[in-house]
Amino acid sequence: MTEVAEAEALILARMPNAPIVREPLARCAGRVLAEDVTAERDQPPFDRVTMDGIAIAYADLSAAGRRFALAGTQAAGAEPLTRRNAGECIEVMTGAMLPRGCDTVVPVERLARRGGEIEIAADAEIVAGQFIHRQGSDRAAGSVVLERGLRIGAPEMAVLASAGRAEAAVAALPRIAVVSTGDELVDVGEPIAPHQIRSCNDRAIEAAIDRNALGTVTRAKLPDDERVLLDEISRLHAEHDMLILSGGVSMGQFDFVPAVLERLGVELVFHKIEQRPGRPMWFGMSRDGKPVFALPGNPVSTLVCTTRYVLPAIRASMGLAPYPIEYAVLGADVAMPPRLSYFVPVVLTSRADGVLVAAPKPTNTSGDFITLAGTDGFVELPRASATGAAGEVARLFRW
Repeated sequence: MTEVAEAEALILARMPNAPIVREPLARCAGRVLAEDVTAERDQPPFDRVTMDGIAIAYADLSAAGRRFALAGTQAAGAEPLTRRNAGECIEVMTGAMLPRGCDTVVPVERLARRGGEIEIAADAEIVAGQFIHRQGSDRAAGSVVLERGLRIGAPEMAVLASAGRAEAAVAALPRIAVVSTGDELVDVGEPIAPHQIRSCNDRAIEAAIDRNALGTVTRAKLPDDERVLLDEISRLHAEHDMLILSGGVSMGQFDFVPAVLERLGVELVFHKIEQRPGRPMWFGMSRDGKPVFALPGNPVSTLVCTTRYVLPAIRASMGLAPYPIEYAVLGADVAMPPRLSYFVPVVLTSRADGVLVAAPKPTNTSGDFITLAGTDGFVELPRASATGAAGEVARLFRW
């Protein structure tokens, strides 16, 4: 059987790189940038006023004292005015270009208007060059302002727009088929018999992918019929970039998935991981280089394996950096299973000293997905080193 870290490495080593597409800026939010972006102009592109007030020449303070003749008003978005004579000031607005001949801004709160003159308060402390955002002080024209591999959020969108980009190169969203298998599964809105259960794993996986903006999902529900599985999985494989199956991967009489995948030419990379829950997980690569994840059907196992292995793998294929590694302190003892790494659902709190505390919220079984509601994620307790004792530091994985 495969160790947890080994399974992670085997998956990441085989993930294909997502194709690159160009998208209009309106469709880039949440996408992964696939190119470096350079500054269109100096940033800021001119000496920019950062306070409403007046612009003066600092040298005039000694000659003109604290009274200046008002020579005009400089609005944001207007061509710069020019201070022509000593002792003159120009009224300025936040965001305006600094008028020519001026090098210092005095904020309006420290001013008083006296007819056609502006008087600076006697106790106002003025420093040469104050309240001016100098041209090119953030970035020079042509310098890199965004690096590939960033997810485009609000700050990155602002930078793209400031660089004059109407579109950007981004990683294509993989087309992912999420397949639940089992005769017992019934979708929401359909009549259900006492011996049947609602299909929820497919929706949970879809939600995890959607929430992280990692692909477009097609859901399918298939029976425990080897012929149907063979035909439908073959079709879904042809139409998608990745398959994520749930159920049918253990050793029961109706667990057809591994055999079906083998018949379809999917090369097995590993089957079974030394962990709980999710031990029967299966991973392989098709002849076309498409990843195939076959997860255990118990809902807790499905969610844990999706978070621990599938989402990081998709991120890597899209050029995203791995999730930042987080740790938390166990808030209570956990009973460890023998000879297995253990994934324990937790609720997070923060102590006054800044330490993150993970209160264990173990499920009754790997089918007890209802207990997961309201949890923040799970901690990983490695089989070789963890004792499960309160106060132990464990690696955290957020849903």
